[in-house]
Amino acid sequence: MRFVRVKLLVLALLGLLPFVGVLQMGLELGFWVPALVYLLASLVCVWLYRQDKRRAAEQGQRTPEKVLHGCELLGGWPGALLAQQLYRHKTRKVSYQLVFWLIVLVHQVFWADYLFLGGRWLGVAA
Repeated sequence: MRFVRVKLLVLALLGLLPFVGVLQMGLELGFWVPALVYLLASLVCVWLYRQDKRRAAEQGQRTPEKVLHGCELLGGWPGALLAQQLYRHKTRKVSYQLVFWLIVLVHQVFWADYLFLGGRWLGVAA
């Protein structure tokens, strides 16, 4: 894998807002469900990417992209980003990457709103 340190730094930076948001939500409100969802969805995404990569190599039935994107949207994008690099899968398909990065942006906007605006912009109570 090329540029491992840079890729890990990008993952860490992108994960910073969600991590701080989940931590704040858990510590202040005692609501840890988002932390569990991020963890489980990320694990599922890694598994789905691995399965899809295997099936692609074997000419088997592929995992639909909408399933992968759905898992990413539910909070599995950190696992998906990691899996893309680990398995070198879905990294060159521009249409796929566009949707993936829009999903990451949605999560960043949500947590930025929650942390810095108290959820006022998106209507999420802090």
